[in-house]
Amino acid sequence: MRVLVVEDDDAIGSALIKGLTREGFDPVRAGTAAQALNALPVDFILLDLGLPDRDGVELFQSLRAVSSAPIIMVTARGAEQDRIAGLELGADDYVVKPFGFRELVARINAVLRRSSPRDAGSMTQVLGPIEIDRRTRKVTVVGQEIACTPKEFGILEFLARDPGATITRQEMLDNIWGSNWFGSTKMIDVHVASLRRKLGIAEVIEAVRGIGFRLVVPQ
Repeated sequence: MRVLVVEDDDAIGSALIKGLTREGFDPVRAGTAAQALNALPVDFILLDLGLPDRDGVELFQSLRAVSSAPIIMVTARGAEQDRIAGLELGADDYVVKPFGFRELVARINAVLRRSSPRDAGSMTQVLGPIEIDRRTRKVTVVGQEIACTPKEFGILEFLARDPGATITRQEMLDNIWGSNWFGSTKMIDVHVASLRRKLGIAEVIEAVRGIGFRLVVPQ
């Protein structure tokens, strides 16, 4: 698995590259935002927010626009509001420096588990004009691939496991964000709105007032 380490500190960056290599990953390092964008495509991203050429949050948004790879923010910004902002922006996890390498690897593996298909026997699912490929984590509409973020794909894939069933916001948080997430459920609505726009079929994800959402299969 190719892991992009976006880190401008040579000591930290080198240590991460060596450690990840020992763990069986294929890491590549970028010290600037420009280098990070040029290193794509990758399978996973560790993103430092304190970069010399561009704000890390802006880079996160640029990476999200062109890549569906899971992203863990790795930063010295440890205030609660910073962690909440990062996670609500769509980061898959948020690690504050200084951190233990074993903890970082555990968090990478936890994100990978959440991102992996849970039903290996049903890797591809067709719902009207929408096709979900769980193995490659790709979504197509009438044969055209759309660029879903990991959270958007997680929402669609989770709803698609039982089309027509109402899924509560809490169930979605527990299964997509993880049971240790204690943020607001309102961010689900933000991701759903973005997913609807990308699908081009707003009615495919129906809101159930005060409860959650359900997937309505287009005819």
